[in-house]
Amino acid sequence: MENDVIQRKRYSDKIKPFIGKQIIKVLTGQRRVGKSYVLKQIIKQIRRLDKNANIIYIDKEDLLFDFIKTAEDLNKYIKSRAADKSKNYVFIDEIQEIKKFEKTMRSLLKNPIYDLYCTGSNANFLSSEISTFLSGRYIEIPVHSLSFKEFCEFHNLQNDKNTLFKYLKFGGMPYLRHLELEDEIVYQYLKGVYSTVIYKDVIARNKIRNTAFLENLVLFLADNTGQLFSAKKISDYLKSQKVSIAASQVIDYLNKLANAFFIHRVKRESIVGKKVFEIGEKFYFEDIGLRNAIFEYKQTDIGKIMENAVYNHLLYCGYDVAIGCDGDREIDFIARKKGEKIYVQVCYLLHDSKTVEREFGNLERIKDNYPKFVVSMDEFSGNSRNGIKHFNLLDFLASDL
Repeated sequence: MENDVIQRKRYSDKIKPFIGKQIIKVLTGQRRVGKSYVLKQIIKQIRRLDKNANIIYIDKEDLLFDFIKTAEDLNKYIKSRAADKSKNYVFIDEIQEIKKFEKTMRSLLKNPIYDLYCTGSNANFLSSEISTFLSGRYIEIPVHSLSFKEFCEFHNLQNDKNTLFKYLKFGGMPYLRHLELEDEIVYQYLKGVYSTVIYKDVIARNKIRNTAFLENLVLFLADNTGQLFSAKKISDYLKSQKVSIAASQVIDYLNKLANAFFIHRVKRESIVGKKVFEIGEKFYFEDIGLRNAIFEYKQTDIGKIMENAVYNHLLYCGYDVAIGCDGDREIDFIARKKGEKIYVQVCYLLHDSKTVEREFGNLERIKDNYPKFVVSMDEFSGNSRNGIKHFNLLDFLASDL
């Protein structure tokens, strides 16, 4: 195990209360966001707590474990490595590669000598059937690419404007700490990550044949990050590009991209009444660096990238996020956590009175007392208008909310 694993305390703190308990700890998220390293930091923590711990680690991305293909193979291997007189801590990386893995996990869970942890890079591996089979026997901890504060720590950089622009340009894939933060080097690596996610977790897993359409769809999402549209709008666009595809197939491909945690689809809901609208939604990328690697990073896209970064920060902070709407008014984000909520508007600059009125005015019309924020690139931060606080993006991304 590497000695220079940087602690991602937010995740280890979530797992800590369940160490040693008869419940499966499941880490989910896109490939390469650092799930394996969270497992490794938990292993180090366990070894400090239990000197007699027997660690069983299975990495399905390592050819060494290629022979474990089914639940029976998994059960046989774990039993062969288990100790009788000490606790067995079982870690399985990319468990979705093992057929019917849930049968083995449920069986092992009955024996208190096992403590179970696993990761998965596709949301389907916790499908409704498996979820029912393991109901009440697991907790899910979503893992995301680095937050801005983590980016500063991983790269040993100051929390300042220059670092912020590096983050908005290169994103938060943890492995970047081993590379020079230069365009050619970073984007070459990120394009490799993109290929792995798309071809392994989307195309191969779902046996997709129309790969050209899928890649066009990803480029369309990158160009329209944070834009409100429907599957029909995407389909119409592709037809204009001489690609004939049904709206239903567009939806199917979007679901497959979301299941790989590559993108997040965000529903609209009424500001009053919490009604969810079936038509119209927004899409954001799990990692903005991947978005920039496949779709040329341009300064003119800064508004889209900022909005994506704010959305990702809300997810990292544990919020459930929706788009708010009331007639022709829109609130970029309604974020909920533990029975509380906040409202967030995002814009590049508050450069004129019309922009100020739009961003603050829409929030002022919401008649409740929950916190409301406007986030922009303006240097000033902390000012408020009728209780609505303004954040500079740097300060917002550095906050714990």
